[in-house]
Amino acid sequence: MGSELPSLEIPITRTLIVAGAIASRDYQDVHHDAELARRKGSPDIFMNILTTNGLVGRYITDHFGPTAVLRKVAIRLGAPNYPGDTMVLTGRIEELEEGTGAGAGAGTMTVTVRVVGANAIGKHVTGTVTLTLPGTGTGTGTATETETETETETTVTVSVTDEEAS
Repeated sequence: MGSELPSLEIPITRTLIVAGAIASRDYQDVHHDAELARRKGSPDIFMNILTTNGLVGRYITDHFGPTAVLRKVAIRLGAPNYPGDTMVLTGRIEELEEGTGAGAGAGTMTVTVRVVGANAIGKHVTGTVTLTLPGTGTGTGTATETETETETETTVTVSVTDEEAS
């Protein structure tokens, strides 16, 4: 436990902010109109929570592989992501729990990962993610294994506490 995931740097561009807002049907002007965002007190447009949620999911699935299934993403926003900045996502495995017994839970592993996304002005996002992965079937696998010999399932949970959100 305590294993660090490799960091992921994401350049925050106007295109990313606007495309994310449109893709999530968030037409609030603060996500696409810089002048209106300034009139509302923001220095520029900023990323919406649904785009951030998607980027956190991407970070986890990039690490754990294409068979990862997100079960729960619990995030909290902090400092805004403005165009021209870079968000650096980091994660740490907090808990591993192997499933036991027969049935659907056999051969599964529950993993809790703490995720933080920071930019130049602070922590943009903190939170946890729960996901499932195919299991190894051996009972001795780790949370970072993605290739398996059986079709059992492993569960991974990523979590962030309120202390880290501040």
